[in-house]
Amino acid sequence: MASPDKKDFALRLDPALYAALARLANADLRSVNAQIEFLLREALKARGVRVEQANEEQGGES
Repeated sequence: MASPDKKDFALRLDPALYAALARLANADLRSVNAQIEFLLREALKARGVRVEQANEEQGGES
Protein backbone atom coordinates (compact mmCIF):
# COMPACT_ATOMS: atom_id res chain seq x y z
CA MET A 1 0.00 0.00 0.00
CA ALA A 2 1.26 3.47 -0.85
CA SER A 3 1.86 5.97 1.91
CA PRO A 4 -0.71 8.79 2.04
CA ASP A 5 1.69 11.35 0.58
CA LYS A 6 2.57 9.22 -2.47
CA LYS A 7 0.74 8.94 -5.77
CA ASP A 8 0.12 5.36 -6.81
CA PHE A 9 -0.37 4.27 -10.42
CA ALA A 10 0.00 1.17 -12.56
CA LEU A 11 3.26 0.73 -14.45
CA ARG A 12 3.76 -2.02 -17.00
CA LEU A 13 7.37 -3.01 -17.61
CA ASP A 14 9.11 -5.48 -19.85
CA PRO A 15 10.04 -8.50 -17.67
CA ALA A 16 13.74 -8.15 -18.51
CA LEU A 17 13.71 -4.48 -17.49
CA TYR A 18 11.95 -5.36 -14.23
CA ALA A 19 14.54 -8.09 -13.54
CA ALA A 20 17.38 -5.62 -14.09
CA LEU A 21 15.71 -3.10 -11.78
CA ALA A 22 15.19 -5.80 -9.14
CA ARG A 23 18.89 -6.77 -9.28
CA LEU A 24 19.97 -3.15 -8.97
CA ALA A 25 17.51 -2.51 -6.14
CA ASN A 26 18.75 -5.58 -4.31
CA ALA A 27 22.36 -4.44 -4.66
CA ASP A 28 21.42 -0.99 -3.33
CA LEU A 29 19.26 -2.43 -0.52
CA ARG A 30 16.11 -0.77 -1.87
CA SER A 31 12.71 -1.99 -2.97
CA VAL A 32 12.07 -1.98 -6.72
CA ASN A 33 9.61 0.88 -6.18
CA ALA A 34 12.20 2.94 -4.27
CA GLN A 35 14.81 2.14 -6.93
CA ILE A 36 12.53 3.38 -9.73
CA GLU A 37 11.81 6.58 -7.79
CA PHE A 38 15.56 7.06 -7.15
CA LEU A 39 16.41 6.58 -10.83
CA LEU A 40 13.64 8.93 -11.96
CA ARG A 41 14.87 11.63 -9.57
CA GLU A 42 18.45 11.16 -10.84
CA ALA A 43 17.29 11.43 -14.46
CA LEU A 44 15.28 14.59 -13.78
CA LYS A 45 18.17 16.16 -11.88
CA ALA A 46 20.52 15.38 -14.79
CA ARG A 47 18.10 17.25 -17.08
CA GLY A 48 17.94 20.22 -14.73
CA VAL A 49 14.38 19.59 -13.61
CA ARG A 50 13.67 20.59 -10.02
CA VAL A 51 11.44 18.20 -8.09
CA GLU A 52 9.65 19.84 -5.20
CA GLN A 53 8.88 17.76 -2.14
CA ALA A 54 5.21 17.28 -1.22
CA ASN A 55 5.38 19.71 1.72
CA GLU A 56 6.88 22.40 -0.57
CA GLU A 57 4.12 21.92 -3.14
CA GLN A 58 1.45 22.39 -0.45
CA GLY A 59 3.19 25.43 1.02
CA GLY A 60 4.16 23.59 4.21
CA GLU A 61 7.41 23.65 6.06
CA SER A 62 9.48 20.78 7.40
